[in-house]
Amino acid sequence: MITPPSLHKGDTIGIVSTARKITPEELEPAIAIIEKWGLKTKLGRTIGLEDHQFAGDDITRAYDFQQMMDDTSVKSIWCARGGYGTVRIIDMLDFSKFMKSPKWIIGYSDITVLHSHLHTMGIRSIHAQMPLDIEKKSEATQASLKKVLFGSPYRIEYETRNTLNRLGTANGMLVGGNLSVLYSLCGSKSALHTDGKILFIEDLDEYLYHIDRMIQNLKRNGLFQNLSGLIVGGMSDMNDNTVPFGRTAEEIIFDVVSEYNFPVCFNFPAGHVNNNNALMLGHEVSLDIHESGVRLTF
Repeated sequence: MITPPSLHKGDTIGIVSTARKITPEELEPAIAIIEKWGLKTKLGRTIGLEDHQFAGDDITRAYDFQQMMDDTSVKSIWCARGGYGTVRIIDMLDFSKFMKSPKWIIGYSDITVLHSHLHTMGIRSIHAQMPLDIEKKSEATQASLKKVLFGSPYRIEYETRNTLNRLGTANGMLVGGNLSVLYSLCGSKSALHTDGKILFIEDLDEYLYHIDRMIQNLKRNGLFQNLSGLIVGGMSDMNDNTVPFGRTAEEIIFDVVSEYNFPVCFNFPAGHVNNNNALMLGHEVSLDIHESGVRLTF
């Protein structure tokens, strides 16, 4: 796997939107944070554009992201927000120049499209909070992204006695992202291969029966067959039908993977949660799930 270079003070981060529309004003808190870190920002042309719910039409969003990838003065690309739309432009992008001079691409949720596609090309990326609302998240959310960008030693630990956790240790390459997006990529050239790897999943605002459908699909596509470990992040704001499904999202996942032997942890502090810790996808990690907590070391 190729690791993009760490950032240094004075470097420039490009901010673009590959999905939903966003205004320059909504980015002001994130820009202030970047400047506090000693970095500069360059806003893409998609910031402030509007094409119904998108930040400009597909061609414009693809062109904007392409320009940021090819701009040698931009050392990292921070996707402004998620929503929906990245999958509409992924096949318009030319990664040939980017492959020769990679840079960190940052985001989560809908940006899972980019993370998964980059992983198939052997390039690491950062699953982390987007500029939108970063000032409303925990201090750890900001601090973790800074550590990863500047190449500082990094690990995530949290206390938990979740009875659904399957204790154990695992080593492997960390992959994954938003469950709904991973599900939608199955069968495409951007789909993940998980043999020997540690899979991270999270999601937001889904019906419980749909969580079951997606996990069953991942199982049928073989994503759990030779997996080394499973990390379940925030399963936030789930919905149910008038006739209840009968299980929580965590219980649904636990039931589906119960036939396998890999360690599993729940409520990991990443995803659509207040404590959205940065994850280096494509990085070799060590996962330790014990009786009183979980440790993930990069």
